[in-house]
Amino acid sequence: MTTIDKTQGRRPDGVDDTTVEAVGALTEALETTERARGALYDFHQLTGSADEKVAHAVELLRAAGHAYLADRVEQELVGRNVVDGRWTFQLVEDYDDGYYALFRSLERTARDRLLGGQRHVYESELKVRNTTTGEPGHELDP
Repeated sequence: MTTIDKTQGRRPDGVDDTTVEAVGALTEALETTERARGALYDFHQLTGSADEKVAHAVELLRAAGHAYLADRVEQELVGRNVVDGRWTFQLVEDYDDGYYALFRSLERTARDRLLGGQRHVYESELKVRNTTTGEPGHELDP
């Protein structure tokens, strides 16, 4: 393992290990939230796609002579709110503008105030610790 030369890395002078670890943990939590956001967008698009498929199924039911069932599915399901008063685009917008925006802002504030705006300081130092000097594929910089 390599000893970290803190003058070479991304860590600003005077920043302690616990601060680097804390900001790294907050960034990791934000990255998990990014994945959750992606899943929310998947949910949004999949629900919209399913709604279009239901509309197609309604046409087929009607063409097959099942007008009562087609009418019921169309009336009760096509265009229905996924939660009280909301379609999925509204869930996405509320998430983006509320929780997600605040989370990003707070993580950025922590990096700016505590690490001089540097990103991935913890991971950068982890890379230095875990590389083997002189080994191909273990270069610290491109």
